[in-house]
Amino acid sequence: MNRSIARSLLASLFAAAALGVGSLAHGQDVEIFNTVKLKLAAGQKVVGVTIATPDPDIYCAAANAGFDFVWIEMQHSPLTFAETARMIWACKDAPAIPFIRVPSATEGDIQKATDVGALGVIVPMVDSVEEIQRAVRFAHYPPLGTRSQGGGQYRDLYGPSYRQAANDNVMIVAMVENPVGVELAEDIANVEGVDVVFVASSDLGSFTGLPQGNPEYEALVDRTKNATLSAGLGLGGPLAWMNTRPEYNFFQAPTTTTLVRAGAEVVLRSADPCFGVPSGVAPVEGEDPCP
Repeated sequence: MNRSIARSLLASLFAAAALGVGSLAHGQDVEIFNTVKLKLAAGQKVVGVTIATPDPDIYCAAANAGFDFVWIEMQHSPLTFAETARMIWACKDAPAIPFIRVPSATEGDIQKATDVGALGVIVPMVDSVEEIQRAVRFAHYPPLGTRSQGGGQYRDLYGPSYRQAANDNVMIVAMVENPVGVELAEDIANVEGVDVVFVASSDLGSFTGLPQGNPEYEALVDRTKNATLSAGLGLGGPLAWMNTRPEYNFFQAPTTTTLVRAGAEVVLRSADPCFGVPSGVAPVEGEDPCP
């Protein structure tokens, strides 16, 4: 079956699954508990908050704040899998789905990420087709992959039918962060089992030395975007692109520390209109000076 047709059929299946239940090719129902996958298939946009601290209270506050998923940052943080497991368990009924950006696409990291309950595996710095093919294989049980059955809290999180439903729920996000990845964008997007291709805007600028808006930079972004959309996949990028690049539907929001700072400013400004304004200077021309 043509890959785009297969994906269209899968999207229709998910969109029609009002109760989160799909039907396998052999007629057996499978529960779809990954609401991110359902929302993308239904044409909706999803946003994930970034967590890089091991505090379960912060995780729970973020997971219940209205985000679609939690981007648990293990590539650029000292988070351990034990800490990540505790956070996910602390808010096992939160509406935001746990995704983990693994330190690297090794079998061990991906096995641990899925064992602690991640329904999304974010693979950083994809610059070879073989790497993302291995990631897909490590994240899925046979016959689709080589994931082994071991310990973990996934059954307690998602129920006794997890083994039968896991392959239909775990998502793979491939991050394109450098020009090598862009050159392979078409091949990466056409790896069966990849669900989203994410354009890492800052790293792409770092590797090329080009700012956003530069024609050469935008050509790299467009090539990745076109390859992803042609393959019928989700297209990811920073939250700042949500209202400026309508083709994107999978977004990474800032870290919780950024959100705490922004929230604190809102609270302080609502209590004190002169918050942040030097003493004796009116916040708006013509108003009484701040005390």
